Amino acid sequence: MADQTQPWSEQTVPWAERTVEVPPQRDGFQRGVASVSPRTARTERSTESFPVAPHEETGTGWPIEDEPRERMPLAYHIRQLRKGRHWSMLGGLFAFVCWGIWAISARGDFTSPVVAFLLTLLVAVGLFALARLLGRVVLERQLGRVRRSARGAHLVAGVFLTGVGVAYLRQTEWVVNAWNWIAGL
Repeated sequence: MADQTQPWSEQTVPWAERTVEVPPQRDGFQRGVASVSPRTARTERSTESFPVAPHEETGTGWPIEDEPRERMPLAYHIRQLRKGRHWSMLGGLFAFVCWGIWAISARGDFTSPVVAFLLTLLVAVGLFALARLLGRVVLERQLGRVRRSARGAHLVAGVFLTGVGVAYLRQTEWVVNAWNWIAGL
């Protein structure tokens, strides 16, 4: 009981008092120092006796700047442009239906509305091309990614055409009156 109440510094630990016997040391042996054999004189060796393997390209590492990128066929690029076209088609269909409602409600000559719709489609095609160009510059050139579809550009064009369709509907008087009547309930 008395041993338990003593402070730590005064307690004796039985394993700490034993000493370790060091084996007798050999000639030139020093504990903690590595033995190094003396340096021998170098003789010139011929490397012809060793076979040299030819360099094989493994496809790893940095690409060579002068090496041209392989060109993909035209069919590949067309398939790439088709992926995501449903977004543009849905936006175009919505814009066409809304344009039709607006043009029929105007009760006049169809020349101006047709020209307006064709200009709208031309702007949508330009917006699609701009989105593709930005994707090429940012994704392919700056970030080094490969684009496998045109979904983003089609989505941008589809959102634009949907907004145009809503703008056509907002210019139609009876649609605005119906919307206000429904919203007022």
